[in-house]
Amino acid sequence: MQGRKDDHEKLITSFQLSDCIPKHNFYRRLKETLDLTFLYEHTKDCYGSTGNPSIDPVVFFKFMLIGYLENITSDRKLILHCSMRMDMLFFLGYNIDEPLPWHSTLSRTRQLYPEALFELLFDKVFSLCVAHNMVAGRRVAIDSAPVKANASMETLLEKHPQRPGPKLLLQAEDKNGPVQPTSKISLRQAASVITAADHQLRRLAKRQQNLQSAPTTLGASNEKAQLLSNKTHYSPTDPDARISIKPGKVRKLNYNCSLAVDTAEGVISHVQADFADGRDSQSLPAITLKLQQRLMHNALRLDELLADTGYSNGSNYALLEQWNITGWIPVFGKYKPQIDGFPYDPATDQFRCPAGKPLPFKNFDSQADGGLLKIYRAAYQDCQQCPLKPTCIPNSKCRQITRTAYDPFYRRALERQQSRRGKRMKRLRQQTVEPVLGSLVEYYGLRKINVRGKAGAHKAMLMAAIAFNLKKYMKFTPKSTLGQAIALKVEGHCLLQALF
Repeated sequence: MQGRKDDHEKLITSFQLSDCIPKHNFYRRLKETLDLTFLYEHTKDCYGSTGNPSIDPVVFFKFMLIGYLENITSDRKLILHCSMRMDMLFFLGYNIDEPLPWHSTLSRTRQLYPEALFELLFDKVFSLCVAHNMVAGRRVAIDSAPVKANASMETLLEKHPQRPGPKLLLQAEDKNGPVQPTSKISLRQAASVITAADHQLRRLAKRQQNLQSAPTTLGASNEKAQLLSNKTHYSPTDPDARISIKPGKVRKLNYNCSLAVDTAEGVISHVQADFADGRDSQSLPAITLKLQQRLMHNALRLDELLADTGYSNGSNYALLEQWNITGWIPVFGKYKPQIDGFPYDPATDQFRCPAGKPLPFKNFDSQADGGLLKIYRAAYQDCQQCPLKPTCIPNSKCRQITRTAYDPFYRRALERQQSRRGKRMKRLRQQTVEPVLGSLVEYYGLRKINVRGKAGAHKAMLMAAIAFNLKKYMKFTPKSTLGQAIALKVEGHCLLQALF
């Protein structure tokens, strides 16, 4: 006989949500594993003693975890998604007939809680991974990737020229009375105006005029064509976002996600948000310092640091050696350990030219990025009387050589890079940190930052890293346990063969 299901709804009189969630369900196991009650003590200072009760801090962070575990970055979609999943309701501590919070509650609470609270949760999960023998701490690989900010290139505005501050404007007076600001911005708002140097704005206007006057320039005839730079433009939507570009990618407003991954099991050891217009090498000291503090708190020691060429910097090499850390960082391609025809004598700290004349050390100089340089210069009389001057320095008075002050550190880094172990470390870095960055972007909600400000971006990156470490923690099986299981399986197979 053909059956037919009666699809009329019935009033449920007896129902327990936990009975419907399987024991092996991920969120059920996560609820039993993760204890977030410590958050109550650290969030009570964020609230007053009167008013309506807020969302439970533990529930808020569980919502955040679900969002990044499920790759949902919209608070509206997150609330809707959780309302249709019984395992998520059980993880959140809601019954099936209880209404969930409004999406705006999540947004306001995210802004209310400081970054330190999110870092505290990250440290808690990291400590769980350490206790589970998932972190060795001895060797860490670092890298970075741009993450799109919640701002559009179409909304960029030109910065205001630098003018006297509000106090100076109030004090300055002319014949007709106080001087009025030339812009439409009030004195109260003047302190928050984003300004740029006058010479940078004049240079931009000149280049823009040359661009539009050149008929052969691609896109110059477009009325929207304009030159954009972080020095002269900013986003009013998110002033912390910066214009950046990577080879083969479109130029857009980004943040930089700096990441440190332990090479033992791929656990994220540190994550932070940086401005996208800075160099990777500038962020390495801060990353290393915070990473060391976290590892020392968990009784671990950092011995080796793996990074790509973007972190190559003489001061970074010197800093790592000072901290007794072996830096496996390739030297950038422009560095040359030797100058053809000018041998160097480390005992006297001087070069010698092809004519046999010395080029002793004269003084120090600095680069635009703060790098320290050493100047070596030959004597004026030696170069003027030298027969090789027309081919050596035809337009200069004397020969000068500029070298980095960190040349010994560069040489040692180059030796490590060219060694067999250095090549193995390069492959290890590529196999460790780059897949983690790709996973965060594709599967953990870091394709785009839906909040604004560097602080909001830092919170988002911390939550993505927490979700990544938690999922790895829940899936991890200790090698000793795995070996015992394999041994028992082999013994059982041999016993069956003996019996039959």
